[in-house]
Amino acid sequence: MDIASLAGLILGAVMLVFGIVSNGADPMSYVDIASVIITLGGSIAGTLASFKLNDFISGLKSFSLQFKGDAQDPTAMINNIINLSNVARKEGLLALEEAANNEEDAFLKKGIMLVVDGTDPELVKGILETDLSCLEDRHKKTISFWDKWAELGPAWGMIGTLVGLVNMLNNLSDASAIGPAMAVALLTTMYGSLIANWICSPCSAKLKVNNDLEVIVKTVTIEGLLSIQAGENPRVIEEKLKSFLAPSVRDSLGSGGGEE
Repeated sequence: MDIASLAGLILGAVMLVFGIVSNGADPMSYVDIASVIITLGGSIAGTLASFKLNDFISGLKSFSLQFKGDAQDPTAMINNIINLSNVARKEGLLALEEAANNEEDAFLKKGIMLVVDGTDPELVKGILETDLSCLEDRHKKTISFWDKWAELGPAWGMIGTLVGLVNMLNNLSDASAIGPAMAVALLTTMYGSLIANWICSPCSAKLKVNNDLEVIVKTVTIEGLLSIQAGENPRVIEEKLKSFLAPSVRDSLGSGGGEE
């Protein structure tokens, strides 16, 4: 589990509650069912109207993805590629078939089998890059779900505020009702901001980070497999793939290119 995302949500809630109770306010005074219905219900309805039903449902389900641990590790993939290159150098490309059967990464397994089958390198590259492009498109569609909801949350909060102000102006003759009506009107704006800045925008940002990381890992996979197919030295492959890593991480990469 990614502790940072979970901790961020919890810490945000704690800061909000602290800000409310530190001045002696009653937390329940910040709860208004009508404002919740207008802001939350309205923003969800607007988001639903912006996507096909299947994409909307997939977007909601993707909320849990931000809490998953980093399954994609470029360093681990580079070490894996280097090991495969050593096997291919010693025993030939056909020996990689056994490694493919034990491989859990479907993308890497697909690439290995294409190489083992003697597929033209340009075709291998084209197939894997198409797979990667389609993956990015699916991720971008999910990310756009959260971006759209983040956009509509404050907008519907403002709609709720306008509704509250209209109600308030309709009862100006009752001075005692002006304050509570104004408070309710402002609550919808607060709810809209919370939807955007506490839930949707952080979720979108984390999914973008995960997408970028997965793209790097799969790009490393493509470059590594093409290098293996071209018969490049494992040391050369290692140095080539290290360029995908930050300088501070390169030294920690276990060197497997020295095997002959």
